[in-house]
Amino acid sequence: MAEERSGGVLKRALHRLTSTQEAHQADELQRDVVKTGCQAIADARARSYVRLTGTVNTVTLRPRGGIPALEAELYDGSGAVTLIWLGRRRIAGVEPGRAMVVEGRLTTQRDVPVLFNPRYELRT
Repeated sequence: MAEERSGGVLKRALHRLTSTQEAHQADELQRDVVKTGCQAIADARARSYVRLTGTVNTVTLRPRGGIPALEAELYDGSGAVTLIWLGRRRIAGVEPGRAMVVEGRLTTQRDVPVLFNPRYELRT
């Protein structure tokens, strides 16, 4: 029984440590949003022209109607947006962990914010 308690305590401590690290990363990303003069993804509204910054979480090739389409998820600590480049199989530098600034007209698909063929700037 003492082992179960100590295991539970350890799990809770590890969860708090992990959550704190994720919260710290989100705070850091939000400071970067302010520093670059971009808009937070959570504040972006559909049908508006937006300038967003964040870190690429995932990159996937998903053909749409037989046309290649490169999809990436950009996260800024407040939310995520899906970036879709139609007709592209790959873009050099667009990879998980990469920081970037994107611009374009925001739309939604199934309540998910999406930018089609956004202008982008890779950051170091």
